[in-house]
Amino acid sequence: MFLLNRPTVRQLEIFSTVPEKFRKKSRTTWADANQGGREIDSFLEGPVFDDAGNLYVTDIAFGRVFCVDPNGQWDLVAQWDGEPNGMKYIAGKKLLITDYKNGLVLLDIASGHVKPYFSRKNTESFKGVNDLAISANGDIYFTDQGQTGLHDPSGRVYRLDNTGRLNQLLSNVPSPNGIVLSPDEKFLFVAATRGNCVWRMPLQTDGSVSKAGQFFTSYGPSGPDGLAMDQQGRVLVANPGLAYIWVLNQRAEPVEILRGPPGHSLTNLAFGGKDGKTLFVTDSTSGDILCLQMNVAGVSLHTSTLPSLFAVH
Repeated sequence: MFLLNRPTVRQLEIFSTVPEKFRKKSRTTWADANQGGREIDSFLEGPVFDDAGNLYVTDIAFGRVFCVDPNGQWDLVAQWDGEPNGMKYIAGKKLLITDYKNGLVLLDIASGHVKPYFSRKNTESFKGVNDLAISANGDIYFTDQGQTGLHDPSGRVYRLDNTGRLNQLLSNVPSPNGIVLSPDEKFLFVAATRGNCVWRMPLQTDGSVSKAGQFFTSYGPSGPDGLAMDQQGRVLVANPGLAYIWVLNQRAEPVEILRGPPGHSLTNLAFGGKDGKTLFVTDSTSGDILCLQMNVAGVSLHTSTLPSLFAVH
């Protein structure tokens, strides 16, 4: 009988935490629906780095984006009537953000000004967008999660191509969340949180997907959330319900398990540091950013100029 090698287990370390001046526990509409109505002072997600090594994170519950410098010092970049989740850094010092409440929005880092980018499809609002990935040619892939789950497996995945055309790739995902492309951009991976799994699907030459399959199956109270990819093609999966980061090889075998504090919620992850080999993870329970040195760098994220067709001036 063939037995898998046991994965290496390592503990994540604290890099920085939300300063007290930015904490004020209260109830929010978002937390009432998604956190059982408990009082919270932050809910961190969406980590992404700029060219200077600064880390940006979202705070969904209070509509905030923070900048954390390489020394762990925090600054409030913007706050608005939104629920920002995933982010990608765009050339020109802008952040493209999936805002659950407002669709895709664009944040100018220097001014803190937020404007709509792509709010609706043919005047129909999205269910609630969650995360995004950008290809080398500027195509934007994003998940539309809303409140979907096994009771309502109608979550959607879209591609907004570099000409401004929107295509629906999937319409039957139980809570589509994190999303990432393979290094060669031939495969798309999507975290199906309430299905407790990660889907994998080939991208066809015409831009469509086919033969979507279940790549990895997890367990526990809350399934895969944020995804990342390293240069060896290993998929890294943030698993909030377990406070784990799964590091999966091409066969979806866990080769490493990175642990956060028991009972905490690890939501999203991004590679950074001088060599691109340090993994940074948002812990939404505590407002901490955790980190750990990896032996393989992450795939470089693209900072393409976005199609100007949908930019609101």
